[in-house]
Amino acid sequence: MRSHTLIKETTGDRIMMAVIYTVLTVVLIAVAYPLIYIVSSSFSSSSAVMSGRVWLFPVEPTLYGYKAVFQYPQIWSGYLNSIIYTGLASVISVTLTVMMAYPISHTTFVGRKILVWALLFAMLFSGGLIPFYLVVRSLHMLDTIWAMVLPGALSVFSVIVAKTFFQTTIPGDLYEAAQLDGCSDGRFLVSVVVPLSKPVLAVLFLWAAVGQWNSYFNALIFLNGEEKYPLQLVLREILVLNSVTTTSMSLSAEQLKQFEDMKNLLKYSVIVIASLPILMLYPFIQKYFVKGVMVGSIKA
Repeated sequence: MRSHTLIKETTGDRIMMAVIYTVLTVVLIAVAYPLIYIVSSSFSSSSAVMSGRVWLFPVEPTLYGYKAVFQYPQIWSGYLNSIIYTGLASVISVTLTVMMAYPISHTTFVGRKILVWALLFAMLFSGGLIPFYLVVRSLHMLDTIWAMVLPGALSVFSVIVAKTFFQTTIPGDLYEAAQLDGCSDGRFLVSVVVPLSKPVLAVLFLWAAVGQWNSYFNALIFLNGEEKYPLQLVLREILVLNSVTTTSMSLSAEQLKQFEDMKNLLKYSVIVIASLPILMLYPFIQKYFVKGVMVGSIKA
C-alpha cells in the first residue's frame, strides 16, 4: 500500500488562511457591490434611486430608464458604429502588435535594441494633443472611420507583453528546425507562432477591444457627423443634453425634481448599456486571459 504523508496544519497556518480569506472576501464585496448597486438602480424607479432606498435589489422594478435611453434615435447607430470601430481596431491593433513584437523577440534581429529603446521612449513621451490632431488632419483622416481605428492602434505595452511571450514560449530550436525545412519567417509566424500564441493574442484582443469600446475622446475631436458617433459619445450626449435641458428651461420645483430624478436613473441605465457588450465578450476568452498575462509578463 502506498503511504501518504500528511502535513499537519499549524495554528499559525490556520490564522494566516483565515486572514487571507477575510481580505479576499472584503475585496470581493468592494468590487462586486458597486456593480450590483448600479444594475439594481438601473431597474429601480427614479424616486427610489433619489431617496436612497436602493441598497442591493431593485426597488419598485421598472424598465423606464432603459426605455427612455433606447428611445433616443442615435443609440442604435452608436451601437453599430462602436461594434465596427471596436472590431476593426482590435484586429488592426493585434496584427500590428504581432508584426512589431515578433522581430524584436529574436536576439539576432539587427537593430533590435534601438527599436526597443525607441518604443520605450514613445511610451514615456508624446508630442501632445495639437501635434496629434495636426498629424491626423494632414493624413486626411478627419471625420472618417480611420480616425477612430488607426491613431493609437499600436500599444507599446502590448508590444512588450507579446515580445516577452514569444521569447519565453516559442523555443528557438523550433525556429531552427523550421529553417532547415525551408520555412520562411513569414510562414513560420503564420503557421507556428500564431497558433501557439492564442493566450497572449486573446489578451491583446481584449485590451484593444475594451480600450476602443470605452474611448470617446478621439471621436469628440476627430468626428463631425453625428451619424459616425460611437456609443460612448452618444451616451455622453444624452447625459449632457439632459443636464442642459434641466438647467436652461424655466421649470417649477416639482418638474425640476422629476428631471433630476430621471437624470440619475438614466446615468445608471447608460452605464449598464455601455458595459454589457464587453462583459459578454470576456467569458469567451477568459480561459486564455490569465495564462497570457502571466506568461507575457514574466520577463521584459
